[in-house]
Amino acid sequence: MKSAPIHFGSIAYILDDYLAKNTFSSIFFLVDENTHVHCLPILLADLDNISAYEILEIDAGEENKNIDTVTNLWLALSELGADRHSLVINVGGGVLTDMGGFMASTFKRGIKFINIPTTLLSMVDASAGGKNGIDLEGMKNMVGTFNQPEMVLIDPKFLLTLEQRQVKSGLAEMLKHGLIKNRDHWDNLVQLPSHDAKSLAPFIMDSIHLKENVVESDPYEKGERKILNFGHTIGHAIESESLETDFPLLHGEAIVIGMIIETFLSYDQELISKIDLEEVCESFSSMYALNTIDMKIFPNLMEWMKHDKKNQNNSINFSLINKIGNCRYDVVCTEDEIRQAFEKYNKWIA
Repeated sequence: MKSAPIHFGSIAYILDDYLAKNTFSSIFFLVDENTHVHCLPILLADLDNISAYEILEIDAGEENKNIDTVTNLWLALSELGADRHSLVINVGGGVLTDMGGFMASTFKRGIKFINIPTTLLSMVDASAGGKNGIDLEGMKNMVGTFNQPEMVLIDPKFLLTLEQRQVKSGLAEMLKHGLIKNRDHWDNLVQLPSHDAKSLAPFIMDSIHLKENVVESDPYEKGERKILNFGHTIGHAIESESLETDFPLLHGEAIVIGMIIETFLSYDQELISKIDLEEVCESFSSMYALNTIDMKIFPNLMEWMKHDKKNQNNSINFSLINKIGNCRYDVVCTEDEIRQAFEKYNKWIA
């Protein structure tokens, strides 16, 4: 599976050129209530080669990344006359591009789509890899496809529409790329005096290239690509559990907690030194407000983890760093070992 071309910078002329060279029976923009107001008008104002299009709007949020939303989108496409020669342009964050890619990949057995990620998280994570999908009863990305968009168009000016909390959520994935693959990338990000959109923009393509290199070596996640799941076995469980509360965590916020706890697992498995453990923990604590995990919900978290896609033979598989800048995959940990890592995290936070 060849990776889709990724363009960074001023993107309107690239999209204009693509639309001029290709003929589509219809064009659909998929947005949520936020990107409809803050991002789509900016994009449309710069386009010359588009006059007729339809806008499909969904509700923002991970809780809407499900089959019901996609069914409504399929019905809307049908009612509006979409066919195999239509084009979908997804304008939004990772939830929207994941779901929009899945919708397009499955409608009439597949129509072309373009991703325009508008959050830092979607730029550095969802933009590369060809994964599209939805959640199933709260279980993250349980239904989906591997299918590449026609292209990915990244304009950093969309980052100016984000709240700082959303920027920090995306930073979590950038930091992960450094931890699993490139020590220099980790150091560059940790040493920044501030972590706002302007400061992080120069490092976006570095993060994307790190992920692209991993994906291209293992497009269907049979081996090395699994390292991209560092922090996600526990992080996804925490995220899924938080969605059932009044104060759900953003993806990156949950993944930060997951990375710290899984770093304790790495240390307990004798994969990393105490120096690396302390550096990871102290670096994250300097950038994020962290809270302890109520161990009363640990059984619930274990149930979420048991549904993780990486598991085999009823064992919970982890991707764990074996030093800053390197990662192992298919590391099996027991429930007792996982519990101890949670307890060590709580003790450290307290």
